[in-house]
Amino acid sequence: MLREEELVLRDVTSAGIVVSDSISRDVAAHLDLEEALEASRYASHPYTTHPKEWPPLVEVADNWELPSVLIERYNAAGGEGTALCGIFPEIRRAWASVDNALFLWRFDKWDGQCPEYSGEEQAICAVGLAKCKTGIFVEAIQYLIVLATPVELVLVGVCCTGRPDGTDPYAEVSLQPLPEYVVPSDGVTATCITCTDKGRIFFSGRDGHVYELQYSSGSSWHKRCRKVCLTAGLGSAISRWVIPNVFRFAAVDPIVEMVVDDERNLLYAKTEEMKLQVYELGINGTGPLKRVAEEKNLINQRDSNYGSRNAPGARTPNRVAKASIVCISPLSSLESKWLHLVAVLSDGRRMYFSTFSSGGSSGGIAGLGGLSNRHKPSCLKLVSTRPPPPLGVSSGLGFGSIPLAPRGQNEDFALKVETAYHSAGTLILSDSSPPTTSSLVVVSKDFSMQGSLSGSLGKTVKSSRALRESVSSLPLEGRMLFVADILPLPATASTVQSLYSELALHGMENSGVTSEKSAVKLWARGDLSTQHILPRRRIVIFSTMGMMELAFNRPVDILRRLFESNSPRSLLEDFFSCFGAGEAAAMCLMLASKLIDSENVVSNAVAERAAESFEDPRLVGMPKLEGGSALSSTTTIVGGINMGQVVQEAEPVFSGAYEGLSLCSARLLYPVWELPIMVIKNGAGSPDLNSANGVVVCRLSMGAMQVLENKFRSLEIFLRSRKYQRRGLYGYVAGLGDSTGSILYGGTEVRNGASSMVRNLFGAYSRNLQNADGGTPNKRQRLPYAPAELAAMEVRAMECIRQLLLRSAEGLFLLQLLSQHHVTRIVQGFDADLRQALTQMTFHQLVCSVEGDRLATRLISALMEYYTCPDSRGTVNDISARLREGCPSYYKESDYKFYVAVELLDRAAVSSVPEEKDNLAREAYELLGKIPESADLRIVCKRFEDLRFYEAVVRLPLQKAQVLDPAGDAFNEQIDLAERHHMVAQREQCYEIIAGALRRLKGDVSHREFGSGGKATAGGIIHDAASRKKYIHQIVQLAVQSPDSLFHEYIYQTLIDLGLENELLEYGGPDLVPFLQKAVREPREEAISASTTSAPPLSNTGVLNSSDQVKYLDLLAHYYVLKRQHYLAAHVLLKLAERRFIDGRNAPSLEERCQYLSNAVLQAKNATSVNVVSSARGDQDNGLLDLLEGKLAVARFQVKIKEQIEAMVAKLEASDSTPERGQSENRSRRQDSNLIGVMKEKAKELSSDLMSITQLYNEYAVPFELWEVCLEMLHFASYSGDTDSSIVRETWARLIDQALSQGGIAEACSVLKRVGSHVYPGDGAILPLETLCLHLEKAAMERLTSGVEFVGDEDVARALLAACKGVVEPVLNTYDQLLSSGAILTSPLLKLRLLRSVLAVLREWAMSVLAQKMGTTALGASLILGGSFSPEQTAVINQGVRDKITSASNRYMTELRRLPLPQSQTEAVYRGFRELEESLLSSFSF
Repeated sequence: MLREEELVLRDVTSAGIVVSDSISRDVAAHLDLEEALEASRYASHPYTTHPKEWPPLVEVADNWELPSVLIERYNAAGGEGTALCGIFPEIRRAWASVDNALFLWRFDKWDGQCPEYSGEEQAICAVGLAKCKTGIFVEAIQYLIVLATPVELVLVGVCCTGRPDGTDPYAEVSLQPLPEYVVPSDGVTATCITCTDKGRIFFSGRDGHVYELQYSSGSSWHKRCRKVCLTAGLGSAISRWVIPNVFRFAAVDPIVEMVVDDERNLLYAKTEEMKLQVYELGINGTGPLKRVAEEKNLINQRDSNYGSRNAPGARTPNRVAKASIVCISPLSSLESKWLHLVAVLSDGRRMYFSTFSSGGSSGGIAGLGGLSNRHKPSCLKLVSTRPPPPLGVSSGLGFGSIPLAPRGQNEDFALKVETAYHSAGTLILSDSSPPTTSSLVVVSKDFSMQGSLSGSLGKTVKSSRALRESVSSLPLEGRMLFVADILPLPATASTVQSLYSELALHGMENSGVTSEKSAVKLWARGDLSTQHILPRRRIVIFSTMGMMELAFNRPVDILRRLFESNSPRSLLEDFFSCFGAGEAAAMCLMLASKLIDSENVVSNAVAERAAESFEDPRLVGMPKLEGGSALSSTTTIVGGINMGQVVQEAEPVFSGAYEGLSLCSARLLYPVWELPIMVIKNGAGSPDLNSANGVVVCRLSMGAMQVLENKFRSLEIFLRSRKYQRRGLYGYVAGLGDSTGSILYGGTEVRNGASSMVRNLFGAYSRNLQNADGGTPNKRQRLPYAPAELAAMEVRAMECIRQLLLRSAEGLFLLQLLSQHHVTRIVQGFDADLRQALTQMTFHQLVCSVEGDRLATRLISALMEYYTCPDSRGTVNDISARLREGCPSYYKESDYKFYVAVELLDRAAVSSVPEEKDNLAREAYELLGKIPESADLRIVCKRFEDLRFYEAVVRLPLQKAQVLDPAGDAFNEQIDLAERHHMVAQREQCYEIIAGALRRLKGDVSHREFGSGGKATAGGIIHDAASRKKYIHQIVQLAVQSPDSLFHEYIYQTLIDLGLENELLEYGGPDLVPFLQKAVREPREEAISASTTSAPPLSNTGVLNSSDQVKYLDLLAHYYVLKRQHYLAAHVLLKLAERRFIDGRNAPSLEERCQYLSNAVLQAKNATSVNVVSSARGDQDNGLLDLLEGKLAVARFQVKIKEQIEAMVAKLEASDSTPERGQSENRSRRQDSNLIGVMKEKAKELSSDLMSITQLYNEYAVPFELWEVCLEMLHFASYSGDTDSSIVRETWARLIDQALSQGGIAEACSVLKRVGSHVYPGDGAILPLETLCLHLEKAAMERLTSGVEFVGDEDVARALLAACKGVVEPVLNTYDQLLSSGAILTSPLLKLRLLRSVLAVLREWAMSVLAQKMGTTALGASLILGGSFSPEQTAVINQGVRDKITSASNRYMTELRRLPLPQSQTEAVYRGFRELEESLLSSFSF
């Protein structure tokens, strides 16, 4: 089904191109009158006659006698009274005045009524009809009759009443006297009255001035009616007031005729002495009257633009009475943009004038834009003169052109025009030259092709553009007094104005011109382009013998008469030859489909004959090839082969039937094709495309769209009927295509069938066509297309046009339906962009483009919502029936199912029964599941959300995504990248609907949702957190069940963005890990294709581009932990700890890195415990654990270094904030400031990334003298770089010195305890006890001796024991080595101090051993040793340890005796050793 729809839209689009081309050519064929007059100067046959065998071009439709009451009154006056007459076409009335009586009667039909108005005492000298201004009189008064007498001017109201059925809006006319609207004439006798279509009333007086009759409602101090002279200055006004008219003896040239150009807002006047005057009425026709120019001696002027050369056939006025101007008439812009006025002379000549000083443009195309010329009038210039029509023409003359040969100079052989009338390109002359009776000479445009057939080849182009007119003559009884057009009925006129107001009638819709007058102006386009929409033109002639109605037969009327009279075939052939096969075929189509606007319905017999002529190849021809002949000046034939010829590629040319169909379709579509379907109107009702506050309405009226739709359908139904009946070339070939396949894409059987059809249907004609290139049949040139293929191509093109006609009719039906339901209300919910697209959418786009189809769908959706809303109480079936019948191509079966589903959702929304609600929602879901490609999921899924039916919310968008991309191009890496991106975007639009549902459940309202959710329901918000969680779980579970990997990525990303990581990790599918891994490797915006199902642990580059990748890594680690994959979790956590950022933003802190490493160690330990059974995997896990523990230790070193540097910075900054005291301190502060900057930068470096232990030692710990950390790092690294451990000893020395400088011996001992306990036990290299002991003991003795610090005898010894974690042997061995080395201990005092420390060590040893055996602490043991031992307690001490302690005590007592010191200094130490020994050996206490 989808392919058929695409095929139809493609065919309609192809036909649209053809129609656009036809419209352009048809519009270009309509020349500006100035161009045609210029080209006619080079044509010898400007006039033609109508063929006598054909029905007449002009015929008398009816005759009426004058009303008897009028004749009686005239006879009663004895022919001596004042009598005037005229026609008011606006109210369908003729009028005549006899003295002071005015008579009105119908001129188009006699109804027996002729009311008389005799409200005036004086004789009527001038009469006019004006349209009533709004807001002054009651609504019933639509027009005003202006009566002028020698003493006053009177306004009379005209009330028109129509029939109840609306068929005749002017059935009754009544006159309403207006006594308050009378103004005195002040002695000025009116000669003529003219009115503008905006209601202004002008009249001219015998004094030669122009006056305006102004009237108002009479409010304030203004008079209700007054007379204003517009052409006299102040001096003239005073002269008129002081000197009466009877005393003026100067010659006065009164104005005898005035006409108004409402389109250009100009007033033209003609005086008795044949002067022409032009006045300007302002831009809008409401300004003051301003005289532009006056021209005299116009009769003998020659064309100003073309020098002194006369037109062909022009006669010299020698011995002929001087010609006079008998008629002036304005020209509409539809006739010419540059010619504005035509004056008809008494000898039949026509003079064309322009009010522009510059010449016209020959490049303009009248009617296409139809723009009113905005040039300001500045003169009245004669541009061209048209020679008079030939004398003696009658309707019985033969067919052909009339040459303009010079005539004799006798006055009897010249036209004597008494009265003339010119309107919309038609000229009517009353000729009194015949010796017996007068005659009517009717001149109208000739649109046949006969004029272009004559003349030499060099003049063909100019002759084809020349103005050619057909001349007809009719006998006339009496004298012609007045002529007027019979205006079309208001319904027809309003239809025409609605269709052509912005094209041919542009500028008239705001000029006040009535729709009836606008329709008359459209006749200037010619019958060929308007006969499908306008009725026959009718003109009424008021003569001294009565009324006569003339009817102008259009070309289609003539063809219809030929069919009705069963004329011989030769006349039809002449007709086709005269107008061309295309034009004649278009007229046959109009008759066959009954398109024309006619008084009588086209009979079935005429329609059938027209259809047969349309299908007759002898009349319309057959498709053929043109341009394929060989062109060469010399030909050489060698061996039967034509050498030296240049062969042009042949191109197919379709028959006149196709051309006629294209032409007919183009003229039907022309008024709507390239114009917008909707416009924005402001409060005044006029279009305003730039107004943002206006209302959107259809550009065309309902009546106009209905008329046009009927014509489209009539033409399409005719073509379809011929197709079903297999009639003619189109019907047979198109029917063959319906039964065997497409005639354009069909196979061999279709071409063979078409070939046999051509032979059987047209016989010898087709064989002659095949042999048209000459030569014998077996040696003729091979053509690129066979006749059957040409026929199939033409029929296919015609079938495309038929589809376009049907589509256009359906488009108009849709617009009518929208108008019936108020377009303004339907589109009020559209946003600004959619409203703009709607007002810019042309009918061409609506019918032929995908955008138009989408916009129509949107309009139908809005119509459905408006029609089925609770206020309207409509149902889907009601409106769907109309849509399916009137526009099935816009409203398909799938659309019907969609709106039925929406209606079910509406019912479910208001249902209070949960089971019923669920059943209705499921039924709607099943319907929409059948049409996923047509459903507007943005609306329906929101309604499913309100119903908590999340199965549809998930599955429907996924089904539509599959329909949009059935081939899976979004996953295909072999296709074009742009196409692939497009498919991905299409799918993501569907995925976004599901993501939007998740956002609303999560409560994330910051994300903008596209599309509106239709009708609001009470259940749109879920306040229960448990329910929210349940529905989120349901959506995620349904989403994971889909096989669409691209959707999985989209929904995974949505869950991450919404913070639903727990749901993601719990319900994520097997592709979650590849998704997270790919997200880490690739930037988010570049992830298009589906990732692989398996991937190794992440790469070790460690460089991340964004914080999103960190989030993905963190999620991946959580996922591995959740799935008990500790080994992989440890790897991911390690990557998180070691990650680096390119730009440095969003980098983790050093503490966070340590935490990641700590978690990684924990996961590695878990992995080791889980995999203890597998030795190979256990070894691997152990290796990972060792790696992670080492990295964690180094990271902790880095944290410690960073903290110490920050502490140093804080200390320096605190000291820097103290008041300054001198220049030296100033320099010191500057140095500290520089140091602070360096240290801050180093701290920042330490915070940015993890560093190796080598970097930390060499670049941070050593430069900043962090010796404690240095020692810890050396111990961690198991440093053994030198054999004598000089670096370690040196580092310890610096650390001790640093501690001594900061806090003395106490601080140094504290540092020793803290650091020593970290590095002990070891190989001895990291904790050089001998060096430390000697260093501390010397420092203690020096500080104690100097009195700087009080140092206890046991402080250093206890510090060494703490550094060795309470193990006595290493400390005791260290002291033994120092005491035994005389080279080191040269000072007796130092040795004495060391012995005191040894005593403390021995005591600690004894107490620790006792505490271990007794299960108490060292403090408890010291209390025991300090008191009395019981025998049992003493026996507890290990015999071996007691022996070591006693032996050492004896030895050290001996050392004391050897010291060269007074006994007083050594006695206390000696006694200590003795007491310790005795306490260990004796069973009594000390």
